[in-house]
Amino acid sequence: MTELLDPAGIGERVTFDDLEIGEIALEYDDQEPEEVIDWALSTFGDRIAIVTAMQADGMAILDMAARIKPDVRVITVDTGRLPQETYAFIDEVRRRYPETQWDIPFPDTAEVEAMMRRRGPNLFRNSVEERMFCCQVRKVRPLLKALEGLDAWFTGLRRDQWASRAAIKKVELDHDHDGIVKINALADWEGDEVDAYIEENGVPLHPLYAQGYTSIGCAPCTRVVQPGENSRAGRWWWETGAPKECGIHCTIETGSFEHEAEAILSEAHSYGRR
Repeated sequence: MTELLDPAGIGERVTFDDLEIGEIALEYDDQEPEEVIDWALSTFGDRIAIVTAMQADGMAILDMAARIKPDVRVITVDTGRLPQETYAFIDEVRRRYPETQWDIPFPDTAEVEAMMRRRGPNLFRNSVEERMFCCQVRKVRPLLKALEGLDAWFTGLRRDQWASRAAIKKVELDHDHDGIVKINALADWEGDEVDAYIEENGVPLHPLYAQGYTSIGCAPCTRVVQPGENSRAGRWWWETGAPKECGIHCTIETGSFEHEAEAILSEAHSYGRR
C-alpha cells in the first residue's frame, strides 16, 4: 500500500499494486460482506464511495456501509432517462439515510445534444454499437468524472448475475478506472441472499421490483422479466448475443460505430467552445 499526497486537499491517497490487491483478495474471499466493507471504509475513509443504480444489491451495500459509516459517500448517475419511480426512490433513500453524502452526476449536455442531433433520441434501438455509445454518453462518462479523486468504489456486482461477472473478486484493481480499487462485497452472494438481507433489515426496495422488474436501468431499456428468464434479460431485450453490460464494469468496443462516436463527441465539444 502506498500513501500519496493529494493535491486536492481531501487527504492522503491510498493506492495498491496488483500483488498487494491479489493478497488482500485472497484474504477476504471467504469473508462476509460486512467484513469486506468495514476493511474498505477503514482503509479508504472519505476516498471511497458506493456507486449504485438504486437496485437491491446496491441498497444492501448502502445499508451495510451506513451502519459502519453513516456519512458514507453515494454516487448514482442520473442518465436523464430514468423511470420516475427511480427518482422518487432516490428521495426515499436519502430520507432513510440522512447522513449519507450524495453525488448525482448528469451527462454532459452538449454530448447528449450532439448525440441526439446526429442519431435521434432512441439511437439505442438502431444497433448494439449505438446502444453502447448511448450508455457511454449517458452513464459511463458521467461516472468517470464522479470517480475522479477517489481511491476506491463499492459496487453491487455478483458472480451469478451474468457470464461477464463470473470471475469477479471481492477486492480488485479497476484498471478501467485509473487503477483504483473496486470492492464487490456481494460477489459470492446469490439473489435470494440479497432478498433475505433486504427483508430482514427493512432496507428500502425499489418499487419496480413489485411490478416484475429484476434489473432496473433507463426506462426505455428496461422491461419486466418473464418467468424462467435470467434476471438481466429485461435489459436491452431486443438485442441478440450482445453483452448485458453498459460499459461501467467492463470495456466495451463500439466497433464500426467508433469513428461516428468520436465525431459526435468532437462536435459536442466544438459547440461547447463557441
